[in-house]
Amino acid sequence: MPGQAVPFGGDRVAYVSPELAAAFRPGDRLVVVQEAGDLLHVPAIDHAAAEGAVARVTAAFARMGEVSDAAITAFFDAFATRLADDAVWATIAAANVVDVESARARGRSTTRLVASDAMRADMIAGLHAWRDAEAPRGRVLETIRHEGWSLEQVTAPLGPVGFVFEGRPNVFADATGVIRAGNTVVFRIGSDALGTARAIVAQALDPALAEAGLPEGAAVLVDSAAHAAGWAMFADPRLALAVARGSGPAVSQLGAIARQAGTPVSLHGTGGAWMVADATADAERFYATVFHSLDRKVCNSLNVCCIVQSRADELIPLFLAALQRAGERRRGCKLHVAQADFARLPKAWRTARATITRAEGPVQEPLAEPIADVDLGREWEWEESPEVSLKIVADVAEAVALFNALSPRFAATLISQDPAAHDRFYATVDAPFVGDGFTRWVDGQYALNRPELGLSNWQHGRLFARGGVLAGDGVFTVRARVRQADSHLDRGGAPTPPRAD
Repeated sequence: MPGQAVPFGGDRVAYVSPELAAAFRPGDRLVVVQEAGDLLHVPAIDHAAAEGAVARVTAAFARMGEVSDAAITAFFDAFATRLADDAVWATIAAANVVDVESARARGRSTTRLVASDAMRADMIAGLHAWRDAEAPRGRVLETIRHEGWSLEQVTAPLGPVGFVFEGRPNVFADATGVIRAGNTVVFRIGSDALGTARAIVAQALDPALAEAGLPEGAAVLVDSAAHAAGWAMFADPRLALAVARGSGPAVSQLGAIARQAGTPVSLHGTGGAWMVADATADAERFYATVFHSLDRKVCNSLNVCCIVQSRADELIPLFLAALQRAGERRRGCKLHVAQADFARLPKAWRTARATITRAEGPVQEPLAEPIADVDLGREWEWEESPEVSLKIVADVAEAVALFNALSPRFAATLISQDPAAHDRFYATVDAPFVGDGFTRWVDGQYALNRPELGLSNWQHGRLFARGGVLAGDGVFTVRARVRQADSHLDRGGAPTPPRAD
């Protein structure tokens, strides 16, 4: 009922809103996020969709131990072959057109939604990579030999893996990668891409699973457009791992739901790369690096550029030229400058207005605007017009301090000709991805030749025992297997008792 108190976090209280009370029906569920006190309404129909999907992948995982690695290889080959079939793809593309038109009509971003030829090729390449990858399950990591017996540390499947992805069709190649290691997968895709996802499941995924002889339910789409289905899925303790990708606040909320259910999480939300140019930076390399880091908006696009004071007069014009050129190959550009440095811009940049392409369409905005230093941590989610922040720093140490304090601690690059400076930068910057050139290399398929499930930042601490790139073959656990040669082993040193007649 409205105003009802709901305790959370041990010592705090949230209150039921009139809207929540009016929407609640018999059979519905309430998820209370203990970290923040969010009261999340899960209608019965969405809970049933998630619960049924998790049940299917759990049952399928129980049978995966009987599935050969050759059958898993055959699945990836069959999935890729179907996506390469023009007749199959025509059906998928038709569903995608409907999704894109619907999203545009609602003022939604369609940058990553369009199932283009390039996206199709990347999906096929990713599936081929999993097809050709070494099977990770059963790999002996270590053998410890004792007198009369030995112990092996052996990789093994982790279990049912749950994913919530943003609305982009190519996540299928990413999500199904966990099958390579013998896991099963259940996932919810953003509502903008649900129609396309349904077509991929019907036309390619389900037929490939059946053709390869994998258990029914080895990969399942939660067929719901509601965020509530994702909440219900992540609240299910049967998941062995919960992976969320998308916008920062939504990903954080999903992570909190999974953690309170006792499920380990891998979150891939806020990104945005930082670049630092020091006193020895090569001007041509700096210009090229800025330009090539702004070809499109993804998590590894350049978001903040720091230039040391001693080179500011020379490098600021090069930065502006590179940004402007990046805007010319897209649709305009947008600059945010630290308040203290705004006056260093040319008057034309300080006073001009520009046409910026947002998700809702073209809008007129100032070309450059001042921001407070605290806002350097904000990731600019631009649609078509490259959008970045600029800060002048006393030295690299100040830039590193700002990065460590304000950024999500994701990707950082240093433009410098001093090897010692690169060593100091790597030692002091708190990021999983560190480079010396363009920022767009931070990508599992591009850098590691394996489709990524996500790229983790260190916003909530460093990761335990794995890298920042989560790929399908990195989702495993370790089992211990003993081989006993001496049947008379005894921890107390007692002799073998005589046999009874």
